[in-house]
Amino acid sequence: MRLVVTGGTGFIGSALCRVLEETGHELVILSRTTRPQPGGRRRLVVWQPPASGPWERELDGADGVIHLAGESVVGKRWTPAQKQRLAESRVKSTRAIVAAITRAARKPAVLLNASAIGYYGPHGDESLDEDALPGSDFLAQVCQQWEDAARDAEPLGVRVVRLRIGIVLDCDGGALAKMLPAFRLGLGGPVGTGRQWMSWIHRDDVVGLIRWALEDARVNGAMNAAAPNPVTMRQFASTLGRVLRRPAVLPVPGAMLRLLLGEMAQLLLTGQRVMPAKAQALGYGFRYPTLEEALSAEVR
Repeated sequence: MRLVVTGGTGFIGSALCRVLEETGHELVILSRTTRPQPGGRRRLVVWQPPASGPWERELDGADGVIHLAGESVVGKRWTPAQKQRLAESRVKSTRAIVAAITRAARKPAVLLNASAIGYYGPHGDESLDEDALPGSDFLAQVCQQWEDAARDAEPLGVRVVRLRIGIVLDCDGGALAKMLPAFRLGLGGPVGTGRQWMSWIHRDDVVGLIRWALEDARVNGAMNAAAPNPVTMRQFASTLGRVLRRPAVLPVPGAMLRLLLGEMAQLLLTGQRVMPAKAQALGYGFRYPTLEEALSAEVR
C-alpha cells in the first residue's frame, strides 16, 4: 500500500512507520518539520495545517491515510491558550485532511483517525464499549469534535476508523517512561485514591490494531484501542513495583497534583474502564492482554 501518515515522527507514529516500512508499504510522512528521515520506502513532506499546499497532492491515489498528529496533552499547563491549541491541532488538521480527500480525484479507501478514550469522560466503575455515550468535560468535547471532523469523509465513500487510544505503554516514551525513574528508586505508588481505572495498551498493540484496521474492511467507525484487562491505578502501581522488585506504596495525593498541574491533573485522577469490544468481536489478538505481560516486556 501507499500510505500517508501524519504524526509519523511521534511516539506512536515512529513505531508504526518502522513496522509499515519493514512490511513493504510505501510511506509519505506529513510533518511540520524537515528533520532528516532514513531513506528506503518513506518520504517526508512538509505540511502546516490548516493551510493547503503541495502536501494535498499526496492523498490523491493513496491507498490509506493514518492521521495521528496533535498537540501533546501533557507537558504544558492547560491555560486557555493551551486548551485552544490542543483542540485546534486535532480538529483543524483533521478538517484539512478531509478537505484534501474531497479534492482528490482518486480518494483513499480508508482514513484511520486517532482519537482517545477521553471521549467517554469520567465514568467510575462502568465498563465502556464503543457504544457508550460521550462525556462532557474538556477532553471529551475535543474528542467529539475531532471524530466529527473525521466522519465528514464518510459521505465521500471513504471507510473511516476512529481509534480511541488508551494510555500507551512503552519504555521509550509516554506515561511509562515518565513513571519509571521514581518506581525504580522505590518511590512510586498509586496516584490519588488509587481506585480510578487505567485503560492501558502496549505500543506494539496500538501498531498492531492500526495495521489490522487498515487491511480488514470489516473495521469501521469507532474502535477502542485499549487492552482487554484494564486495571485500577492502585493495581498498576502494585504490578509495576512487583515487576521491578521494588516497593510501590508511596501515594501521590490528588491535592498535590491539582496544585502542580491544574486542570490537567484530571488525566491522572479520573479514568475510564474501557473495553476493546469491537476489536475482540472481529478477532484481533492482543500481543499483551495483561498488564504484567506488557510491563515485563519493557522493564526487565
